[in-house]
Amino acid sequence: MPRKGKTRLLCALCKKVEVQAQDPEFPFCSERCQLIDLGNWASGRYVVSSPLPDTDLVSEPESPSGDN
Repeated sequence: MPRKGKTRLLCALCKKVEVQAQDPEFPFCSERCQLIDLGNWASGRYVVSSPLPDTDLVSEPESPSGDN
């Protein structure tokens, strides 16, 4: 049976403080956590594993004879 009520959201970095969507630092609890997260991205600690191809930009392969 699903739970009723609000879902608790914790700071995306420290996971210690509950945050609200209306908070100016959301999804972080403070400017400090925001800056630590930014530093992690800037230092390369976080990376995107591999780019996903955009299927709209991928063209169909041409046939060897050049007929399409």
